[in-house]
Amino acid sequence: MANPLEQFEIHPAAPLSIAGVDASLTNAGIFMLISSLSVAVFVLMGVRRSNVVPGRWQSMVELCYEFIAGMVKENIGQKGRAYVPFVFTLFMFILAGNLIGLLPYSFTVTSHLAVTFAFAGLIFLATIVIGFINHGAHFLGMFVPKDTPIVLMPLIIVIEVISFLSRPITHSVRLFANMTAGHILLKVFAGFIVSLLLAGGVLSGISVLPALMIVILNALELLVAVVQAYVFALLTCVYLNDAVNLEH
Repeated sequence: MANPLEQFEIHPAAPLSIAGVDASLTNAGIFMLISSLSVAVFVLMGVRRSNVVPGRWQSMVELCYEFIAGMVKENIGQKGRAYVPFVFTLFMFILAGNLIGLLPYSFTVTSHLAVTFAFAGLIFLATIVIGFINHGAHFLGMFVPKDTPIVLMPLIIVIEVISFLSRPITHSVRLFANMTAGHILLKVFAGFIVSLLLAGGVLSGISVLPALMIVILNALELLVAVVQAYVFALLTCVYLNDAVNLEH
């Protein structure tokens, strides 16, 4: 049976070294470009001929944008309108990366922690910068919940700080773990099919069972791909809300 982790290996597609630094274009980089181009083509084709009565393609683009705009408004309020393009771009890229990764012989860029952590780290730093720009030193008040007893304040502050600092970890690991686990399962069951067919006899007939599981898992992975993109965008809105609307 093939190693189910081989599908996550990064290989250089166009070797390049600049001043001794490896700057090669890898399979991960290629599929990031493919994901970005797919989103660009999808959006540009939808708005290329904007009509009062939208066609199917325009309707899909508008539906995606309105969905994200509604999410941002619900979680951040009217002040969040400035962040709709960012959240929309983030959602569409992750969704494209997740869906493209389901195609045969493709590469799932969101199954790498380095990629998801880069997004989560960017959002984490942006939250801090936006928070201090909007509220100054009062932004630190988010670590002190309202009406906190003075006796419990040191403990609460420590808990709030740890919770805040863990955001980029939990934000990135959730997407990475879900995409990785699903693809490993698909590879394992595909290996079962090959092994059973090679065994021949009665065992080859049993290969129908793992084949059925692959169909079910593919349907589940399609759902997970959409849900995880939504969850990542939703958590981004929640974190931006703390920076825009200081609640404490």
